[in-house]
Amino acid sequence: MLISVHLPKTAGSSFVAALEGCFGEHLRRDYKDLPMNRSTAMRNLAALRGAMRLSGHDGVAEDIQCVHGHYMPIKYRLMRSATHKQYVTWMRDPVERLASHYHYWRRTYEPESAAAVHRRVVEEDWTLERFCLSREMRNTYSKFLWGFSPGRFDFIGITEDFAEEMRRFSHQILKNELSVPSLNRNPGRDQSPYITDPGFRQAIEQYHQRDMALYQYALNRPERHQLPPVGPMDD
Repeated sequence: MLISVHLPKTAGSSFVAALEGCFGEHLRRDYKDLPMNRSTAMRNLAALRGAMRLSGHDGVAEDIQCVHGHYMPIKYRLMRSATHKQYVTWMRDPVERLASHYHYWRRTYEPESAAAVHRRVVEEDWTLERFCLSREMRNTYSKFLWGFSPGRFDFIGITEDFAEEMRRFSHQILKNELSVPSLNRNPGRDQSPYITDPGFRQAIEQYHQRDMALYQYALNRPERHQLPPVGPMDD
């Protein structure tokens, strides 16, 4: 079973489109946990309760081959219904990820369905600086990966190299060709960096040191340099 963790604003929507083409009805979406809208204690407790539930007889249905969504991977760590699990996720430069997250929330706000933190950001009219340096948004990657070593991931894609990383995912994980969908980008901007002020960027990097370290770890994983030459796959 493929356990795909969608860290916010890391091309997860584009990635799941590719997974749907591969797994079809054998794909399960898991977006109900809302980890970033809980306190630290409640977020971790909910993940552990989910892990205990899935470790029993209420695991994922046998016909499910892939789970994708916003959840903490420790939730599926003890699952008995899948004896062999592969964990995958994507990471993006944390500074740019934060800015993208901010603008996405401002652009897509729907009061009737928005979760608590999303509602506060828009209705209290947070600035980009307040968002990026807020306690609620601090070290998002680290919060999702609580209790789960990044070394357990079989694949960590880098969003900035999406097309090439999708090819690597196809070869290293699926062992099969996979079409590369378009990124779900902000339609109202070019692809220049969101944050260009060096002082502001440095402040964000310092405040999110744990996520910066995780991103650097993902960049330096040795399998990123084991890409086959471009061309048809071997049979």
